[in-house]
Amino acid sequence: MCSLLGLLLPAIASPADDATTRHLIKRDGRNLEVFVSTQFKPSMRDNLLQWTENIADALRQVYGHWPNRHWQISISPTAASASDPIPWAQVHREEIDRVEFFTSSVASTAELEKAWTSYHELAHLLIPYRGWGDAWFSEGLASYYQNILQARIGLISEQQMWQKLYDGFQRGLAETQYDGQSLQTVSAGLRENGGFMRVYWGGAWYFLAADTRLRLQSGGRQNLDDALKKLNECCAQQRLSVKEIVSQLDRLNRVLLFRPLYEEVSTATTVLPFDTIFASMGIDIVEGEVRLQEKGPGAKLRREIASGVGLAADL
Repeated sequence: MCSLLGLLLPAIASPADDATTRHLIKRDGRNLEVFVSTQFKPSMRDNLLQWTENIADALRQVYGHWPNRHWQISISPTAASASDPIPWAQVHREEIDRVEFFTSSVASTAELEKAWTSYHELAHLLIPYRGWGDAWFSEGLASYYQNILQARIGLISEQQMWQKLYDGFQRGLAETQYDGQSLQTVSAGLRENGGFMRVYWGGAWYFLAADTRLRLQSGGRQNLDDALKKLNECCAQQRLSVKEIVSQLDRLNRVLLFRPLYEEVSTATTVLPFDTIFASMGIDIVEGEVRLQEKGPGAKLRREIASGVGLAADL
């Protein structure tokens, strides 16, 4: 569960190897420990702490609270190009889940907040994943929600959010060298053979399809946010395989959706078509540009995904 660059970069020493400062952030009776390397200058540590608080609050936009009652973020500097504020990050599924970031030593809070990597990594925590197997599912979840989280905190517009999803699906489709291989096969060989875009965006298709189908089939009474929240309430302290996760999602939400969709997507030999889903939400594509219809039931559904309707009262 790393960012793409994290999978490509060589190993870097853990922040546990260096002196760190510890900070505690509390929300809704839940605790986040933040460990910041003292290799950063004091002013940069201030930037990092402000950024950490902001992205942690963004994660609350799904359940109204953090997925974990106690979790950690660790931050260390990297010598990689300063043009990328967060060149590497990964999630450690341990007794206490920890998100590890390697960041630029000179990035501003605003530059850090605009980096997709942080939202992607934090979104991994939305499921009690055991940390291996069916990587496409975990990476797809993170790829889907990284854009939603940014839209819900106002960092990007709704139009930009759907454009980013469209562009991601196009990148997945562009990896045609993996056509004919199931998503499960490409995912299993990801580190050795590549196929990152196919895996990330083939997986993101699963969650877009699950979210829209759940909303449409229930007449708007159910959605992916609430489905995952029920899973969190049931099983946050467990470490589940993806097959166990999708079975629990069906059981908890009294639907037959997540497991059949898992079978459909895991065996797909290319990124599945998304144009029908987009059209059902009033999204038109004109020469590669996303255009949003203002009226109609599809437009309402689309806006609810982007805004997280119903969460404002909980936060």
